[in-house]
Amino acid sequence: MMEFQEGYHTYYVYILTNKAKTVLYTGVTNNLKIRLQQHKESLNPNSFTTKYNVHYLLYFEKFSWKQIAIAKEKEIEGWKKDKKIKLIKTINPELNFFNYLFEE
Repeated sequence: MMEFQEGYHTYYVYILTNKAKTVLYTGVTNNLKIRLQQHKESLNPNSFTTKYNVHYLLYFEKFSWKQIAIAKEKEIEGWKKDKKIKLIKTINPELNFFNYLFEE
């Protein structure tokens, strides 16, 4: 059984894509601004996001409980692409890139 502790931070579940919007990547972080920069800088040359140039933000959701954010990430990762697109379109019907929201 998963034990929950009261959350004092903000956690994000996010979905990224490449410029052509042909692949999707789901992740979780406690600092979306820094995490987006890390993806953009391609720090790990062997990662999926580097290989497919995935650093465009399509979707994010905030949580105050780390465990719930991780559970949501795992749930989304198990979905087929069309179900992920439906989720994205609930907040982003035009599939615009939201990176500008986390840039200076």
